[in-house]
Amino acid sequence: MNSFNTKRVFIIGVTGYVGGSIAVKLLEKGFSVYGLVRRVEDIERVMNLGVKPVHTKLDGNPEGYAILQEVEIVINAADSDDTFLVAFILEALKGTGKMYIHTSGGGIVGDKAEGKYPSTKIYTDIPQFPLLERMGRVVIDKEVVGYSKKGIYTIVICPTLIYGIGKGLKKESSQVPALIKAAEKNNKVVLIGSGANRTSNVHIDDLTDLYVLAIEKANSGSFFFAENGTVSFSEIGYSIISRLGYKQDTIEQISIMDAIALWGPIMAHFGLGSNILVNSDRARKELGWRPKYDNLLQEIASN
Repeated sequence: MNSFNTKRVFIIGVTGYVGGSIAVKLLEKGFSVYGLVRRVEDIERVMNLGVKPVHTKLDGNPEGYAILQEVEIVINAADSDDTFLVAFILEALKGTGKMYIHTSGGGIVGDKAEGKYPSTKIYTDIPQFPLLERMGRVVIDKEVVGYSKKGIYTIVICPTLIYGIGKGLKKESSQVPALIKAAEKNNKVVLIGSGANRTSNVHIDDLTDLYVLAIEKANSGSFFFAENGTVSFSEIGYSIISRLGYKQDTIEQISIMDAIALWGPIMAHFGLGSNILVNSDRARKELGWRPKYDNLLQEIASN
């Protein structure tokens, strides 16, 4: 048990799906929550959540340094790949003993299967040999963990496919809504390849519980995957068919190039086309994390 459970928290990405949901959860737990707001028009919306808006940039300016000194905990739920942002935070917090929780993403274990085949490889820690496209994110994760030896209480949380209704300003996640929107636009479900690739997944409410437990119990230098179940993208496709009332054969298999044209290379390869299989036993054993939801397919079909 550490001493960070009754402190002030600064959330980067508070207007997003994950960051906003974390903010609401921490407010419910009695934390004082500050949130980075980049757009003036979001200031009032963030205040309405109960979050104290901080309208600045984290690029070395005095206001950015000031907020990092004012709080005890910093949570980055914005861009997992922003090296300049992470470097600024780590250097600003170095030697302070403050907590920094960095949000990574399951794409670090992606295999570029292009939806063609399932994998059986399950990861329990940061991959040692990621694909070139994911090396930058892996380097960031390792660097954050390493700063536990430089006077920062560091934790990395790595969610897999996230589902469920967000509790903050942004209600939708990314992958499943992207497939639903494509299906509605084309009047058929669109899958990369056969959709044989499989992904671990986690409900947003279980994920925010994990952040609370990490603040309360995690050791410095910890890395945690977040998952509670595994499905194939073809199963996701059939759940979308049920949701939209389409015929069971209303599926189009598209090439990776067509998928890139639709969603861009990162989403196509690592959001929807890869096998992303992880094990979160570490979070269960070390933090006592007990996720409640394992109903991704049911939630897609029924909402």
